[in-house]
Amino acid sequence: MTVFLFSPPGQESEWQPAVDIYRVSQGWVLKFDLAGVRLEDIQVYARDRTVTVEGVRRDWMMEDSGCRHYSMEISYSRFQRCVELPEELRTAKIRTDYRDGILLVRIAQREDLNHE
Repeated sequence: MTVFLFSPPGQESEWQPAVDIYRVSQGWVLKFDLAGVRLEDIQVYARDRTVTVEGVRRDWMMEDSGCRHYSMEISYSRFQRCVELPEELRTAKIRTDYRDGILLVRIAQREDLNHE
């Protein structure tokens, strides 16, 4: 089996996954739609007030299967999504959970940690 990235010829496209942002009593929960992305292809960074999720969604097909695409609507390429929150994240505790193509990023400020 061969894994490859698909982008139109001459273009390096990036897609931005959808994200839901929740304000919860302990801080924030960010829910990213990453259908088809493997956990090992995801990175999460936090700096100042911004959380960044980046990685790659790969298309896998067998080269010798003889198939050719007829229509392709799913983006297979690198992605990046930045979310700016209204507070600094320097003292925040960040946890992630990934299941069924959804990445949850939980952010709790240090003063809120005793309420977990």
